[in-house]
Amino acid sequence: MQRSAPGPAPTAVAEGGDDVGRTAPVRPDAGRPRRPSAHTLLSALLLLAAAALWVYALPRIPFREIGDYGLLDRFPPSYYAALALLTCGFLVTLRRVGTAPLWPAAYTVAMLVALKAPPAVLYDSVRYAWASKHDAVISRLLAEGTVHPHAELSGGMSAYDQWPGFFALDAALVRAFGVESAASFVNWAPIVLGVLTLPVLLLIYRTFTDDWRLVWTAVWIFQLANWVGQDYLSPQGFAYLLFLTVFAVVVRHFVRPGSAGRLRDRTQLDPAAASVPPPTTVRQRAVCVLTVVPLIATINASHQLTPVMLCATLFALCLTRRYRNIGLLVVTGLIMLAWDLTMGRVLFLDTLATLKDSAGDLLSNSRAGYAGEPTGPGPELVGTANILMVLALAALAGTAVLLRRWLVRSALPLLLAAAAPVPMFAVNDYGGEMLFRVYLFGLPGTAFFAAAALVPAAGARGRAARLGRRAAAVALPVALLALLAGFLPSYYGKEGMHYAPPAEVALAERAYERAPDGALILATTGSFPGAYHRYDHYERWFFTEQEVPENLKMLRDPAGYLAAGIPEGRPAYVILTPTQEKAVIGEGYLPPGGFAKLRADLKRSPLFRVVEENEHGLVLAYRPTTPQ
Repeated sequence: MQRSAPGPAPTAVAEGGDDVGRTAPVRPDAGRPRRPSAHTLLSALLLLAAAALWVYALPRIPFREIGDYGLLDRFPPSYYAALALLTCGFLVTLRRVGTAPLWPAAYTVAMLVALKAPPAVLYDSVRYAWASKHDAVISRLLAEGTVHPHAELSGGMSAYDQWPGFFALDAALVRAFGVESAASFVNWAPIVLGVLTLPVLLLIYRTFTDDWRLVWTAVWIFQLANWVGQDYLSPQGFAYLLFLTVFAVVVRHFVRPGSAGRLRDRTQLDPAAASVPPPTTVRQRAVCVLTVVPLIATINASHQLTPVMLCATLFALCLTRRYRNIGLLVVTGLIMLAWDLTMGRVLFLDTLATLKDSAGDLLSNSRAGYAGEPTGPGPELVGTANILMVLALAALAGTAVLLRRWLVRSALPLLLAAAAPVPMFAVNDYGGEMLFRVYLFGLPGTAFFAAAALVPAAGARGRAARLGRRAAAVALPVALLALLAGFLPSYYGKEGMHYAPPAEVALAERAYERAPDGALILATTGSFPGAYHRYDHYERWFFTEQEVPENLKMLRDPAGYLAAGIPEGRPAYVILTPTQEKAVIGEGYLPPGGFAKLRADLKRSPLFRVVEENEHGLVLAYRPTTPQ
């Protein structure tokens, strides 16, 4: 019998790394079970070693003894070693990301948990005063079973009844879990929101590049650069997740026909650039609008600013031919306007009235908070780390924009989305928060282009490409470690303001319980757990949350200053706690020693009497010189 001549070995397309676009011969034993590769064993070993170090470090974090540097000097060396090993392991997984895609995902989730889970595992009280505030809102909603959008509550608390969507969801979770309050799971919110954000970011980045190394590096950078702290149990954290989801749907399913334009042959110039998503018909886009309307409505029911940012982003996308969907923009704007003129009418009209004072004031709108310069080693380090992180990301993203022109053309929507929030500086300061919100909403696009500066184009040939890969082999690990070093002080450098022991929280709550309904509660700042306990029964005055010159005036005669601001006949109580002291000094509301002077003067004054005093705080009752 005549034997056939041997033919060429079968081939398969290799994925990931520098082998994108090449072919590799199929092994004769391809169908047999194979032993784990050296890459798999190394990835598993590094992950297990990092996990062991993290678990070893966790009980050795003395979180009840937070010092000037927050938790930075309380984390043991084993904790930092775990983070370094996770970074090294992630870099290892990038080399075979196409053939072993689960390893980068495992390392990304592991880094998220390693960075943000310590408070959830260790703390015996709610981390962050604003999370405690939101817990109080949820408890009130559970107790009353409804909202009161037109009721007047002091301190801007009426807004929570006007945008109650997020709190209604959490109230439902409290009922579903059978727990007493949201405090039982509030510290886990950063991990849950972070995990839910990961697949959305993957969808977004995968739309604009075929290089999985670039996709995962962008996700990793986003995670390290997200130091703003809006991922706690908050309407902003929830609405931000929905915002990213709507954006992902738009860039993947709202592509207009004939929009490829001059993007032809992109892959010859930058192989990382993805092909344009297939165009959709008018009918398909209409169906997509109906699909995202519930998400857009939920955003509007949950948060004031996020719908404005969504409209700004959709408007920016309309500047491209690919995503010029005026109908979607109009629908989004109408939903926002409908909510603002009904449920949110009171605050919306108040905000419009203040725009004449804030519009165009770029310097004032871009400042961070009300206070002066941060005071103390920890807050000063945090401020420096924040600035360096922003500059580093801007430099990396700018480099990619200049050097990878065809990737920029492919991912132009991401670039426009990163720039879309910037004009918000011309409108309002958002209570001193606009700077951080602009950074947060511009971060997805910025992180992508920062990653593009560090990950060379896959499959590129030539001497320049080889030099680029060698430079990236050094630049990528250095950049990731530098971003990690910037994240830690930004997130944990002011932890003394964020953690309060249960005894301090109990002292504040007892002070509220003693006060009759309608009483005035005074504190230096609202940044302490328990500050909003039964908030609908009292009026609050956080008397240092103002311009620094006015606080210096107050320190000359604290008792007289406060007494002058207490309405005649109104019962009033003052709550002073160690957490407040760290907040007002660290944020620059008061000069060093100012809180101690305030405390001593009020305690000596005949206008106030001590109700309770211990190491966890001081409670004073106002006693006017004339009978009430």
